[in-house]
Amino acid sequence: MQALWMVLAAFLFASMGVCIKLASAHFNAAELVFYRGLISMAVLWALARHQGVSLATRYPGMHAWRSLIGVTSLGCWFYVIGQLPLPTAMTFNYMSSLWIAAFLVGGTLLSWRPSAEQPRPPLQIPLVLCVLVGFGGILLMMRPSLEGSQGFAGIVGMVSGMATALAYMQVVALSRLGEPEARTVFYFALGCAVAGGAALPFTGTSPWPGWPGLWLLPLGLLAAGGQLCMTLAYARSPSARGTLVVANLQYTGLIFAAIYGVAVFGDELPLIAWAGILLIVGSGIAATVLRARTGDNTPAE
Repeated sequence: MQALWMVLAAFLFASMGVCIKLASAHFNAAELVFYRGLISMAVLWALARHQGVSLATRYPGMHAWRSLIGVTSLGCWFYVIGQLPLPTAMTFNYMSSLWIAAFLVGGTLLSWRPSAEQPRPPLQIPLVLCVLVGFGGILLMMRPSLEGSQGFAGIVGMVSGMATALAYMQVVALSRLGEPEARTVFYFALGCAVAGGAALPFTGTSPWPGWPGLWLLPLGLLAAGGQLCMTLAYARSPSARGTLVVANLQYTGLIFAAIYGVAVFGDELPLIAWAGILLIVGSGIAATVLRARTGDNTPAE
């Protein structure tokens, strides 16, 4: 059942991407983040009330940090979705597993202090190769865009993936402290509403476009639903093998995004871009498997 929760989460996130791309024609990234947070807050407040979960927390600093990096990731990703084909934009967000692998290797080496009692930690060459192959996939995926005017969006997409990795590492830390899922996701939604609202005086507000503005409602609902389904998928994985399956099923979101991209937006990616996406997905799956063998259970999504 946990596998189905992750597939559903991937579908909801891809569907949210469609709403973002349609709404981005009428609203800037700060507005999208603000409305996404506001609507998700209402949904999660109702869910927490239904479950009898208090929203009071003993770890406000950790929630604030998770919200800060999460909002950074979200704002960058919303911008990228408005600038690039949907499958390309989704792929950047799914790079979080590669960034986590890079952080794992880098953190191990940085924490080592040379001494006779503490030998140098293993370099984890296979994990390093996965990261390098994944970033090679970025070069293939973005080469068509870099020839035009979308190179900046590619850089923003990389920042989005890195911030996503940091955010999910913080989510794991909160879950280990016993924070309920509804509370963690609620505070992230609150962070989105606060950060998006604070940015509006600087980015300006768009005139209400009429009926197209209704895309904001499913955006917030799908965001909350996707977050909760993903959390359920990991929480109900009874073993390391189950967690590994769930982590890799996140990539079904790219299939949904590709279908949406062709059917709704008429996206046509060149073969070199698809090759880059396949490299990123393959290296992300391999990195997840290797991380599981080292005992790191940080979610890849």
